[in-house]
Amino acid sequence: MIGRELVNDRRRGLVYNKNMFTFLHNFRPEAVLFSFGPINVYWYGLFVVAGILTAVFITAKLAECYHLKREKIIDLAFWIIIFGLVGARIYHIFLEFGYYAEHPLDVFKIWNGGVAIHGGIIAGLLVFYFFSKKEKMSFWFLTSLAVPGLALGQAIGRWGNYFNQELFGTPTSLPWGIPIDIMNRPIEFISSTYFHPTFLYESLGCLLIFFILFFGHLFLIRKEKIGFKNYFTITAIYAILYSILRLGLEFIRIDSTPVVYGWRWPQIASALIIIIFIFLFFLLPKIKKSDRVE
Repeated sequence: MIGRELVNDRRRGLVYNKNMFTFLHNFRPEAVLFSFGPINVYWYGLFVVAGILTAVFITAKLAECYHLKREKIIDLAFWIIIFGLVGARIYHIFLEFGYYAEHPLDVFKIWNGGVAIHGGIIAGLLVFYFFSKKEKMSFWFLTSLAVPGLALGQAIGRWGNYFNQELFGTPTSLPWGIPIDIMNRPIEFISSTYFHPTFLYESLGCLLIFFILFFGHLFLIRKEKIGFKNYFTITAIYAILYSILRLGLEFIRIDSTPVVYGWRWPQIASALIIIIFIFLFFLLPKIKKSDRVE
């Protein structure tokens, strides 16, 4: 009797997974969520905003665990959101400079997609640096608070790329391959229909990174292992894990990007980040320790 129930449970699980794959395989997303006359509201913008708000919420909650005033996190988040989005857009424009040189007005059409996470991270780090100096707080403490929310925000925001039908991978016959409209396919893959959902792979990877970082913070708080080294470690885990994830996904992504000696630029940037944080780890004992938290 028990064996029969287990078989039935497995069959139901297979049917559920098949239905899930079928939905992803056959659903054709539209970029526009809804319209008010000439005004369009895009799925891309919805997911980006949802990702940002979620990141701020998670960071504020972690800050409370460290007895840090929420007002300081909100103040920090305000500047990071502004400069992070600007930095992410400028970085993307730099990568696609040829296109934007021919279509300069498209520089302002951010709702069509086109923000690069590496540019946002660079701009965000600058904000963290100046904010930490202003508030006389540990730079690595602030970044360690932010990276769990950042990872979860990325997991949410990547779904905006799905509805824009962008940043997909090579053609695939796998049951979870996503259909891409002809107008959005690269010319060399015009005869292909289904492509790797790299947005989904990255979203799931970022979700896993979020859980690692979030529970890492909870472990430090519970064990009272508060200190410069642990703050740096949490930040480094995010930087290295996300860079490994991104480096791997770039092997199957087919969107245009500068290529240097056969390597896509995001792969080069990811490899540099990994090297930098490994280098910093060995320099850690020599870095000035500043752990004041207010």
